[in-house]
Amino acid sequence: MITTIDSRRAELYALLGDLPERTRPISAETIAVEEREGYWLEKLVLDLNGIEAVPAYFLRPKVGEGPFPAVLFNHAHGGNYERGKDELIEGGGSDRQRAPYGEALTQQGYAVLCIDTWAFGERRGRTESAIFKQMLWQGQVMWGMMVYDNLRAVDYLVTRPEVDAGRLATLGKSMGSTMAWWTAALEPRITVCVDICCLTDYQALIETNGLDGHGIYYYVPNLLKHFTTAQINALIAPRPHLGLAGDYDLLTPPAGLERIDAELQRVYAEYGVPDAWQLKRYAIGHHETAAMRAEVLAFLAKWL
Repeated sequence: MITTIDSRRAELYALLGDLPERTRPISAETIAVEEREGYWLEKLVLDLNGIEAVPAYFLRPKVGEGPFPAVLFNHAHGGNYERGKDELIEGGGSDRQRAPYGEALTQQGYAVLCIDTWAFGERRGRTESAIFKQMLWQGQVMWGMMVYDNLRAVDYLVTRPEVDAGRLATLGKSMGSTMAWWTAALEPRITVCVDICCLTDYQALIETNGLDGHGIYYYVPNLLKHFTTAQINALIAPRPHLGLAGDYDLLTPPAGLERIDAELQRVYAEYGVPDAWQLKRYAIGHHETAAMRAEVLAFLAKWL
């Protein structure tokens, strides 16, 4: 079973285009350290890929000595290219009525890392379309380069003395949700995965004519010849995984959610940990509710 999982993980990674070496050194520059209510905020610039600097935020709780369990937070898309990692400390969109995740997670005793992905935050300036086209010419896949940076962010996170490297979670909403389950599928050091509003079955998206709901960054050549969404997510098992979805969300057609849920229930049952996979569905669209936030924090408290 382990050999099969490792080979499938390597097969998935190989679909992500020409990527930099995973073993290249990582460097970090601290730009500023700010005291916030409940946590310390470090503003960083990371060299993760040797091509483009990656601005990042690292948050550590004021209370406690550590090492802390840590969360790799993945920001959303939403067409808001200015926001990027600021979603972590400011919240965003329809979710602004609740505490930003940076505040909520550090209150629970977690350290948190979030990077600006390609085209977002301090990395904006070129359009998503322009980046995709140039990368395509160079044999790269934009989603592959985004995932690569996230995997290197894990490599950086485990070097932090404040972090318990054996207790790592990843979570995000929308694009950040997709990034969470891809990262957890490819990186076995992630111990808990939480995805919010983007556990999208690819075939269901085709069946409902929903492909344009996702940006061009999302599409990986030849992916459907090798993997379904459920098969990617099966690589996370038996590690705890929570999916939260809206039944009226056009990005996650209900028939696709049912297919994924059925497959992952089977996989987790075979591992003997059926409770470690949970899919919670709500009569909503593409947003996080207070009830969903409570589910996220409770799941992390139980499993991380």
